[in-house]
Amino acid sequence: MTAPLHDTSTATGTSEPAGPVPGAKAIEGRSLGRIAWERLKRDKVTLAGGAVVLLLILVAIFAPLITALTGQSPEVRNEHLIDPLFSTPKGALGGISAEHWLGVEPVSGRDILARIVYGARVSILVGFLSAFVAVVFGAVLGTLAGYFGGWLDAVISRVMDMLLAFPQLLFIISLISVMPNNLLGLTGTGVRLLVMILVIGFFGWPYIGRIVRGQVLSLREREYIEAARSLGAGRRYIITRELLPNLVAPITVYTTLMIPTNILTEAALSFLGVGVKPPTASWGSMLSDAVTYYESDPMFMIIPGVAIFITVLAFNLFGDGVRDALDPKGTR
Repeated sequence: MTAPLHDTSTATGTSEPAGPVPGAKAIEGRSLGRIAWERLKRDKVTLAGGAVVLLLILVAIFAPLITALTGQSPEVRNEHLIDPLFSTPKGALGGISAEHWLGVEPVSGRDILARIVYGARVSILVGFLSAFVAVVFGAVLGTLAGYFGGWLDAVISRVMDMLLAFPQLLFIISLISVMPNNLLGLTGTGVRLLVMILVIGFFGWPYIGRIVRGQVLSLREREYIEAARSLGAGRRYIITRELLPNLVAPITVYTTLMIPTNILTEAALSFLGVGVKPPTASWGSMLSDAVTYYESDPMFMIIPGVAIFITVLAFNLFGDGVRDALDPKGTR
């Protein structure tokens, strides 16, 4: 005979619910931000790129402290370190020594490390602020075009098409060439930086504006937008509380990919001689000066070139990783 089954019912005939398993973890929901962060933590390449980006930002912020610790200045000339016959630094590898860790410039003898550090300030400043200008214009106008549609969408879209077809680099060169030396209380390099930030940002907003417009066209037909309308929500509430929070991810991704492009644009303008003026340090102007001495002093060209390469590569790797982490359909 088989053993009788034990009755787990109580006196009233109802079964007792099973209690929680000892040591079991409660099921916990995860927000989209937490999911993105967990994906980001698993991507070592993205973390390395982000670490380099953070280091560059800190270098740009604390440039005066760094040069004070090394005892060098980006504008002080050390002509005694230059060979008077060839105008090149004395010693090997462009004059690298215990005092000048990356050597000195030809002709002037200015410390290259100090100029690289201060050049990072210019590149980071132009890259971030011009991206901020582009994001503000692009997010606002793209949202308006996508949500309201009609004639407003047509006008904004045609403006975007026109700006995308406009020769941005030529316009910046011509504009900077005719700008006065004094503008809004700024002089010299300050004027050129302001013009570069505004013009690069102004010509950059159509790219992000198109992305935002496409996202809004899709989001405005979602059920939660229709539910908000049916409950009497106004246009301002829907745009600020329903649409914009869902645009943070694509805007963040595109901003991280826009910054290195802006840095390259600033370097190109300085290389062509229409960016910041000497003695203000800039990676592009350093490359321009190095063209004359690339055979006799190759380190003068290699060092700023490597700085630009590492900066752009770090931002691109970080931007790609952020894009993958924020992709809701991604499997990483």
